[in-house]
Amino acid sequence: MALDPDKLFALDFPEIRQSYSWRDSVIYALGLGFGLDPLDEGQLAFVDETKLKAVPTMANVLAYPGFWMRDLDTGIDWVKVVHGEQAMTLHRPLPPEGEIVGRTRIVDIVDKGPGKGALVYAEREIRNAADSEPLATLLQTVFCRGDGGFGGKSESPRTQHPMPDRAPDLSIALSTHPQLALIYRLSGDFNPLHADPAIAAKAGYERPILHGLATYGVAGHALMKALCGYDPARFRAIDARFSAPVFPGETITTDIWREGEGQAAFRCRVAERDATVIANGRFTYDV
Repeated sequence: MALDPDKLFALDFPEIRQSYSWRDSVIYALGLGFGLDPLDEGQLAFVDETKLKAVPTMANVLAYPGFWMRDLDTGIDWVKVVHGEQAMTLHRPLPPEGEIVGRTRIVDIVDKGPGKGALVYAEREIRNAADSEPLATLLQTVFCRGDGGFGGKSESPRTQHPMPDRAPDLSIALSTHPQLALIYRLSGDFNPLHADPAIAAKAGYERPILHGLATYGVAGHALMKALCGYDPARFRAIDARFSAPVFPGETITTDIWREGEGQAAFRCRVAERDATVIANGRFTYDV
């Protein structure tokens, strides 16, 4: 069954209503490595229920529609899909506990050509259930490696943010630990690639890899630490492309370039393997 753009645009994603507690917020933060430095008051504010703040990138795991490419009638060869990009805009700070409502829809599809795959853009809007006010808008780019050549448009609606051709203004190194993927999966992504060594080996990895959105969350941690003074209310938007996996236990260094008031470019790399794991990053924040 081939990818059918009309069918994708017509998909009716069920509305998802989710209640979450302070424990969920703490588990998410622990799954990014918050609290590894027990004396860092900035980090502890996201794991101590007596003064709890929600990590902004937790929006990515709220009202999650699941593995919809497999579970719904999409025509996508879901075995060959890869998470390519993720963008997130916060409209106001996430509460550390509450009830939210999420709706997902397909907003664009790009045909890269026969043998070259397709890009599917899925947008998720998260609102506060109590007053219907928007909390966050998420845009996920899915690279469907087995689905090109269906005759769709070839131009992508998005351009990758260019990386500056100079040394970064600052770099933030955050260590992870070997159990990180096992903790992060408690926030809802139970893909065995991140927990089962046998499954990881079949996928060509020496051991289970970290979730891409966990790496994305570590980048958000570094940016919030460096540019927002650990104040989540100043965190506005983050947009980046996934370029390589991370193995739990590695150190992720986020290189940051200031690009004007409230704007920065960034990338993430693992120095041990000389690997760039997130590229073409763009961050917006309140000064």
